[in-house]
Amino acid sequence: MIAYTKQVEVRWSDLDPNFHLRHSVYYDWGAFVRMCFLTEHGLTTTLLQQLHFGPILFREECVFKREVLFGDTITIRLAITKSRRDYSRWTMVHEIWKNGTTLCAIITIDGAWLDTKLRKLAMPPPQIAGCFEAMPKNEHFEWTD
Repeated sequence: MIAYTKQVEVRWSDLDPNFHLRHSVYYDWGAFVRMCFLTEHGLTTTLLQQLHFGPILFREECVFKREVLFGDTITIRLAITKSRRDYSRWTMVHEIWKNGTTLCAIITIDGAWLDTKLRKLAMPPPQIAGCFEAMPKNEHFEWTD
């Protein structure tokens, strides 16, 4: 699989005074799609709390290419593009497409796993690593170690 996809809806409240999508909505969509993938692959918020682990972001960047308007059909594609082999640090890319043909934005995030008891970065337990192993790797995927 090249990417995990999810459709989202443009709401009236998502628009700015110029009647196109507010910049912060792109980031909200990225977080939503990531959590959908994790949850659908067994990594629920309840399990993360039990494991005392959570994702942490070092960088989140969006490159805006085309405007999104009310009524557009939006599909978001998620893929992992870099990772350490133990999945302790990783980079994901989200492509936001409108109406099936127009790439509107690309969100790139760099992240890692935080042990929420120790409040330190840590290697994830097998349940997390297994979920990340199932994440689609894009055509530019590379191991970083």
